[in-house]
Amino acid sequence: MTRLIVGIGGTTRPRSSSELAIRAVLQAAEDRGAETLHLGGMFLAQLPLYAPEKPTRTAEQQALVEAVRRADGLVIGTPGYHGGISGLVKNALDLLEDLRDDTRAYVDGRAVGLVVTAAGAQACGTTLAALRSVVHALRGWPTPLGVTLNTGGTKLFGTDGACVDADAAAQLDLLGEQVTSFAEAISPVR
Repeated sequence: MTRLIVGIGGTTRPRSSSELAIRAVLQAAEDRGAETLHLGGMFLAQLPLYAPEKPTRTAEQQALVEAVRRADGLVIGTPGYHGGISGLVKNALDLLEDLRDDTRAYVDGRAVGLVVTAAGAQACGTTLAALRSVVHALRGWPTPLGVTLNTGGTKLFGTDGACVDADAAAQLDLLGEQVTSFAEAISPVR
């Protein structure tokens, strides 16, 4: 059975390192037989701020919630802004509160790969820790590997969007493998 892996994240800047990193992980998942869907920065920018007291959802909000509901695994990527998750990504994750009453509440039973990009090692580390905490709160299963890419001074992606740094490319590929294999192992049959 083909597993669905949904990527969430990026920035409002087209071809941001966060978005390219998520795409690389999703490509690795596709190479291993998964179906993928990427809800990138431009999509996330259309989402209104999460307001729990307002139950009406836009079409985009409904699409995000439905994609995660159907997903067997997730890849969440964020830039590290001031040592934390970007507001764009956090807003999308807050919207997953709508899954609280599902049989698989929040992201329970789903493998979750994490990618952080930042112009500095400290922001990478603190943001990854924060993102792991959010995934745990959402009852997700973070993969053992969490990828942090220090974008400060190092060219990681070429003009075609491919990862040109061999170590980073290997990590992104391994993350795609982990999300796909864990999704296969822990997700119930749809």
